[in-house]
Amino acid sequence: MTTKLLWIALAGALGTLARYGLSKLVQESTDSLFPWGTLAVNVLGCLVFGVLCSAMGERFAVSPQTRIVLLVGFMGAFTTFSTFAFETGEFVREGSWLLAAGNVTASNVLGLGALFVGLALGRMI
Repeated sequence: MTTKLLWIALAGALGTLARYGLSKLVQESTDSLFPWGTLAVNVLGCLVFGVLCSAMGERFAVSPQTRIVLLVGFMGAFTTFSTFAFETGEFVREGSWLLAAGNVTASNVLGLGALFVGLALGRMI
């Protein structure tokens, strides 16, 4: 059990670093107040999560431990609902209702769409 937790923690640390790096890269490439970096990591995370779930469930024999390390550790740290909620809350607090609604809509529609695309891609691997 201790070894499994260490692997999950390591994968989580790597997921966090990947999220930070990609989010920063995307956000700094725009002049927008809209949180494109958070949206990018969450949508990409949904896509990759779908690919991994589908591929590990249907194409590749992956141990339950490896599945947990990848999905809970890395992917759990890579995506970030709390940041999405905070950024949306800031838009609401500032009265930027259009940005808040756009963030909620884009995150949910694109996230679900990416998940379904990922599941389909994973089946094709």
